[in-house]
Amino acid sequence: MYPEQIVLPMKAELTVAGFEDLTTPDAVESAINAEGTHLLVVNSVCGCAAGAARPGVKLSLTGDGKKPSKLSTVFAGFDKDAVNQAREHFLPYPPSSPAIALFKDGKLVHFIERHHIEGRSAQMIAGNLQAAFEQYC
Repeated sequence: MYPEQIVLPMKAELTVAGFEDLTTPDAVESAINAEGTHLLVVNSVCGCAAGAARPGVKLSLTGDGKKPSKLSTVFAGFDKDAVNQAREHFLPYPPSSPAIALFKDGKLVHFIERHHIEGRSAQMIAGNLQAAFEQYC
């Protein structure tokens, strides 16, 4: 498990942008099973989370296009039980962090795995998500 002093600033990058920090399995279930669209980010300490995933997710929420009704995050290697609960909803995708999931009325409709984040720019991640928002939100 990662030390809190390393993780908290990385969590804050999303929570100050309006993401709810889900730290328990019950919180994950409640968020995922809510009506509407829900963007769930599996945050991580890795470089691709810092360089592409977090900036891309935040960038995707700018502008006038459609947006998810709920934003939340879990942190891999820190909130282990919450992450494991979230990953149950990502099947058939294997565990991945970082990862970005879009749910609609509790059903997974769009998923970005780590290998789709690595080597991509924040702008590419944002564009991918904005296209998904237009389709599902």
